[in-house]
Amino acid sequence: MGLFEKLKQGLSRTARNTTARLGGLFASFTGANEEFYEELEETLILADVGVTAAASAVGELRERAKRGVCRSGEEIREALTDILAERASVGDTALAGEKYPAVILVVGVNGVGKTTSIGKLAAFYKSQGKRVLLVAGDTFRAAAADQLGVWAERAGAEIVRHGEGSDPAAVVFDGCSAAKARRCDVIICDTAGRLHNKSNLMNELAKIGRVIDREMPGASRETLLVIDATTGQNGLIQAKQFKETAGVTGIVLTKLDGTAKGGIVVAIASELGVPVKLVGVGEGLDDLIPFSPRGFAEALLQ
Repeated sequence: MGLFEKLKQGLSRTARNTTARLGGLFASFTGANEEFYEELEETLILADVGVTAAASAVGELRERAKRGVCRSGEEIREALTDILAERASVGDTALAGEKYPAVILVVGVNGVGKTTSIGKLAAFYKSQGKRVLLVAGDTFRAAAADQLGVWAERAGAEIVRHGEGSDPAAVVFDGCSAAKARRCDVIICDTAGRLHNKSNLMNELAKIGRVIDREMPGASRETLLVIDATTGQNGLIQAKQFKETAGVTGIVLTKLDGTAKGGIVVAIASELGVPVKLVGVGEGLDDLIPFSPRGFAEALLQ
């Protein structure tokens, strides 16, 4: 199954909810009026595109219609696909790794699929022939290192871990030392899955960052935030908080194969200016796929 087919399948539940309304709306299109635009905007909001992003997209669609670009329902659909793709296209969607070694910090609250995403990310790099080391920096959650160890074994990656309650920066230090000794290409560091105290999280991540700066100077760096797509607008709130505290460079959006309203991709990208880099569309090791703004928009409005 190709990447677009996987994305389309993952968004199928969102599409079923939106297409039923949009299909009828586009099919009965005889000319745009205020009622048409209001219903279209409401449908996008229900798909979790977000009030701000939905209003902006529909506003641009109005302008295109006024210029005579959209004369039929199908042309309206195509124009909306273009607009949503543009809204979801923010920054560089490529992962760190143009220059190796690459160090990737993974952040996110507990329960969003952070550990699973790290395992799949490790498998992604392994498939490219890279030597991958996982660092179990979430030392506060019981069994976090054990779970990461299971994924390391599945992905064929190596792992560095300490006991529960250890200093995360110390684990990262040992991980950097091991990575240099073993000539690893990619180091993926798990971090504590909590946001109950922003200052504590910021201090912890800053300490980890200083260790990496000192031990891996010149390495490619990435901080990925994992968000559960099924949480909808709550995911947007999490993204805003982590952007403030963690210097997030990209988003990993998980569970698009669940009951997700996939429009949250547009809200996150357009409102935060942070690119979505990977999306999870299943449980398999290869079901974390690179994000395509155009493919996403087409799948959402299929």
